[in-house]
Amino acid sequence: MSQKTSFTLTQADIPSAWYNLNADFPEPLPPPLHPGTKEPMPPDALEAIFPRNLIEQEISAERWIEVPKPVREIYALWRPTPLLRAVRLERALQTPAHIYYKYEGASPAGSHKVNTSVPQVFFNKEAGTKRLATETGAGQWGSSLALACSFFGLECNVYMVKVSHDTKPYRRLLMQTWGATVHPSPSNQTHYGRKLLAEDPHCPGSLGIAISEAIEDTVKHPHTKYSLGSVLNHVCLHQSVIGQESIRQMEMAGEEPDVIFGCCGGGSNFAGLVFPFLHRKIKEGKKYRVVGVEPEACPTLTKGELRYDFGDTAETTPLLKMYTLGHQFMPPPIHAGGLRYHGMSPMVSHALKLGLIEAEAYPQTQAFEAAVAFARHEGIVPAPESSHAIAAVIKEAERCRETGQKQVLLFNLSGHGLLDLTAYESYFAGKLQNV
Repeated sequence: MSQKTSFTLTQADIPSAWYNLNADFPEPLPPPLHPGTKEPMPPDALEAIFPRNLIEQEISAERWIEVPKPVREIYALWRPTPLLRAVRLERALQTPAHIYYKYEGASPAGSHKVNTSVPQVFFNKEAGTKRLATETGAGQWGSSLALACSFFGLECNVYMVKVSHDTKPYRRLLMQTWGATVHPSPSNQTHYGRKLLAEDPHCPGSLGIAISEAIEDTVKHPHTKYSLGSVLNHVCLHQSVIGQESIRQMEMAGEEPDVIFGCCGGGSNFAGLVFPFLHRKIKEGKKYRVVGVEPEACPTLTKGELRYDFGDTAETTPLLKMYTLGHQFMPPPIHAGGLRYHGMSPMVSHALKLGLIEAEAYPQTQAFEAAVAFARHEGIVPAPESSHAIAAVIKEAERCRETGQKQVLLFNLSGHGLLDLTAYESYFAGKLQNV
């Protein structure tokens, strides 16, 4: 008997408003603190690096914030994205579980990051910004911002974590194709980068270092603002289109998820999928189990402390209340570059503190084992980041097989791995190590 495996909406179903979990938290989200005074940071203090219209979104407690028409028109190049049921994987695992995944690799940049790069560049353009500076780990964010800047005619300057710059050349080339200038971080473009290179010429870099360089670049150049691809409230807000579409598509499938998974680095793709479901959990009493999945090499949610910390290593950002391994933590050079961040989104951290979500950590070899199994049965080669979520899904599906429990599992396949094939090459050659 044939079985429907794809659930697709129309362009008319692209969400017209972003969902803001900040409106529904049962306890208020702790505010950011000024790095100097350690007092709550007034919004206007952020205007040195962000435009006012994005700052308003960052601090907003409104439940729904309208998606501007020009943003929705660009979203329509790839949204709505498909929801798929992994029937072939289910059969291979011999599990009674039903496995669904939201596929964000259908975007031009190959990941979910364009959901926020497009509105961020749009609002910067509206505010008169001419140039954006940013950091990127594995390159999904840098390529997404480069694409959005090409749409709106802004300059784009990217500091790419050196280990990813060297091992993921095609993402760097993608950024350059869309007009961005890309520097390996730490770089010789900033005072902070030159300082680190003098101390260690072979420093592999980290997202915390790259953020420091991008912020220094921002404050030194006129008409320049900083753009961040994860962690912050307005980024999680923009990504909520993922979960909103998923809710409607699960209704089309005639099922509701029991367990929802997403990989966690800074928190954006996880938040994008799960926050609209958390709205239902808080307001409607839904019993979803929600799991953030991170690498054992950078276990922010599972082993970090919930406290105020800097978002970068140079101590230039506001202090954020988040689960953190410490802003001086240097993550090992695992292939899931987008998950190599010392901290976690304050909103995701707050959700964990309140018991709305839970967290698990997996080694990279298990993540790649899961990715290969998924690719061989479903055809899509996952990004190394997304593969951590797949590892957790497979473990849960195997548990269902052992117990006979039928559960509906949903995860976010946040990007494809076609530009990460050197990581797969290392896996097949037995060169990947767990650290």
